[in-house]
Amino acid sequence: MSEYDTPTAPARILVVDDDPTVAEVVGSYLERAGCSVEHAVDGTDALLRAERRWPDLVVLDLMLPGLDGLEVCRRLRARRPVPVIMLTARGDEDDRITGLEVGADDYVTKPFSPRELVLRVESVLRRTRAAAAPGNTGPLLRAGDITVDPATRRATRAGRELALTLREFDLLAYFLGRPCAVHSREELMREVWGWDFGDLSTVTVHVRRLRAKIEDDPARPRFVRTVWGVGYSFEPESDGEPENDGEAA
Repeated sequence: MSEYDTPTAPARILVVDDDPTVAEVVGSYLERAGCSVEHAVDGTDALLRAERRWPDLVVLDLMLPGLDGLEVCRRLRARRPVPVIMLTARGDEDDRITGLEVGADDYVTKPFSPRELVLRVESVLRRTRAAAAPGNTGPLLRAGDITVDPATRRATRAGRELALTLREFDLLAYFLGRPCAVHSREELMREVWGWDFGDLSTVTVHVRRLRAKIEDDPARPRFVRTVWGVGYSFEPESDGEPENDGEAA
């Protein structure tokens, strides 16, 4: 989780793109929005700059010379949690899903609207700052042997800590706070991500990642159930047969 010097300190954004025109446009829009922007020209440069001054968010191009964006995202997330919004010229769904699988929070396909990108960046920053704010407390959330502590942002199952990303934690806390309710992917995108727009496969991938960490058999989930044609439901007491995994229609 990013730490801020003061509550009003400009957000530190690392823009990683080998196209100077794209980097200049993105950086200009983000600076007008009040952010402090640093530019890296390739993956190696990005890792070095992040190590020297850890960013609050990374805008990361997928196609980079040397280390590609996927590998950069993997290495950044292995060091510390950091929100990542990926940029790519590719429209292939497999690339988009892969980016989300390695930990990207969102995926924007070129050509894109710089204003829309700024809105997404601001939305992510609001969520991460709210999570980091002192006094961000709440009651313990429990379901079976799963416990979530919003105050410390720790989640455990059977006493063992779960290694969740920021968004996975928020998703699990949202589910536990509303057991048995059915949630559409649009609702989860709005309430957990704070976005009224975006690629709904982001939700699908994060549900799959969460299942991999809390389910005994992610392919036959007991807790996070798919409600066909609607979305997902979290079942805190699941004594029946696990379902075959699938995605919400």
